[in-house]
Amino acid sequence: MATTEVKVPDIGDFSDVPIIELHVAKGDTLAVDDPVITLESDKAMMDVPSPSAGQVEELLVKVGDEVSEGSPILTLSTDQVDTTPPSLLDQQEPPTETASAPTEAAQAPAERATDTPPSPPPAPAAPTDFGDVHAGPSVRRVARELGVDLTAINGTGPKGRIEKDDVLAFLRGSAAPATAAAAPAGTGIPEIPAQDFSKFGPVETKALPRIKKISGPFVHRSWLNIPHVTHNDEADITELDTYRKQLDAVAKTEGYRVTLLAFLMKAGVSVLKQFEEFNSSLSPDKESLIVKGYYHIGIAVDTPDGLVVPVIRDVDRKGVTELSKELGAISAKARDGKLAPGDMQGGTFTISSLGGIGGTAFTPIINAPEVAIVGVVRSRMTPVWNGQEFEPRLMLPLSLSYDHRVIDGALAARFLRQLCFVLEDVRRLVL
Repeated sequence: MATTEVKVPDIGDFSDVPIIELHVAKGDTLAVDDPVITLESDKAMMDVPSPSAGQVEELLVKVGDEVSEGSPILTLSTDQVDTTPPSLLDQQEPPTETASAPTEAAQAPAERATDTPPSPPPAPAAPTDFGDVHAGPSVRRVARELGVDLTAINGTGPKGRIEKDDVLAFLRGSAAPATAAAAPAGTGIPEIPAQDFSKFGPVETKALPRIKKISGPFVHRSWLNIPHVTHNDEADITELDTYRKQLDAVAKTEGYRVTLLAFLMKAGVSVLKQFEEFNSSLSPDKESLIVKGYYHIGIAVDTPDGLVVPVIRDVDRKGVTELSKELGAISAKARDGKLAPGDMQGGTFTISSLGGIGGTAFTPIINAPEVAIVGVVRSRMTPVWNGQEFEPRLMLPLSLSYDHRVIDGALAARFLRQLCFVLEDVRRLVL
């Protein structure tokens, strides 16, 4: 019998990443690329797929375990694979081992919650369906496997329904410590007092999407640690947009689009080369500046589950056409939730565009450890005085947020004015 050990593949620079979901059980039949586990880093979630077809012989991990590249996940029998999918009833049956003996990781939070001294796990006396608890079959199964008492959990779903995230949060202790950990020690910032909003009218509690749960502490940390200042300017892109539309007309026939974002990336790199402070990071000891000799631009992408920031690498070596194709591909990948960890690493500068929605200006939060970010809103036709008369010009508002420890106001104003200057004549992009 041929047995294959499935391990965690290359997940970039991440290590000790917690497992938040198991998609398989002992005896399950897998096809190539079927999801096996879901990992949750500080920036994104990622599914680990099965590299080959087979039947699960043994699971080597559980929810809550931390894994790195090369960590074994399960063993897979690749002989005489039955491709018939397991029935729904089989999927709902919990493995006998995990139902009868809660894991050590699952016991620890339960012990903390009851403040009782550790003792050998007794045979489960509570009914396996947890009585009248408001939770679905999949959540009940997870709770049985982890030895979690659903009656001790307050659900955050509709009408108090217990979701899988509630079980995982219970395992981690509680939501409050995680939120507090987002703020650096010693900030002295008090929590906002809790209120019972139901006293004032009807309310409904909805769980935050996972991406927002992940990105929230990251954004909070950046806002608390970095002294943000935002400088605003606007660029006359009348000629640039005429040229862009010409390129886009041809691109449509070839299955891609040319948007203003590709030109912004090229112009941004042109200006970053002149103002190296903006393509740097502050050293951990805050005593020096780490200037990068590469230009990887992060692009904030709006997805149904929240904001993610994939990175386009080596923008200085690519033309507008190549960037346009790459932007379309990675944006689709982000919206489908298929970004890999490496897709979101290594950025040196970020562009956040709200041009498809509207607005006049905003303050984008710096994507630490970067030191600056440019925000873009919708361009508008505006009467501009040319010295003799007013003429209609297409103006693009730009907002530059910067780390005031690294960049002062005068330098920021020069950077953004130069960015506008380059955008105002497309020929400057090739200089």
